[in-house]
Amino acid sequence: MARFECIVLDDIGYVQHDCDEMEVLFTLLAERYERNSVVITTNLVFSEWGRIFKDPMTTMAAFDRGVHHSVVLDLMAVDSYRTQAAGTSQKARTAAVAAVG
Repeated sequence: MARFECIVLDDIGYVQHDCDEMEVLFTLLAERYERNSVVITTNLVFSEWGRIFKDPMTTMAAFDRGVHHSVVLDLMAVDSYRTQAAGTSQKARTAAVAAVG
C-alpha cells in the first residue's frame, strides 16, 4: 500500500468487524502515519470510534494518528445527494398529483 499516495477508507464503522480485522486496519493507519495520505469517511463521530476498534487504547492511538496533520470535514448537517434526489422526486410527484387532481 505504500506505493499509493492516498488511499480512501470509505464508510468505516458501517459494518462491524472482529478485533483481528481492526488490528490490520490500525496497522495500516500506523504504517501510513506521516508518510502517505489516508481519507476516512464514517458516519460515526469521534466519540463512537470505540465501536470500530473495540479496544480503548487502540481507539485512542488510531484517533491520535487520524487527526494529527489532518483536515476534518464534518458533513453531518449537509444533505446527501440521495436525500436531495429523494426530495426532488417527492416534489415532482406532488406537483404531478396536483396538476392531475
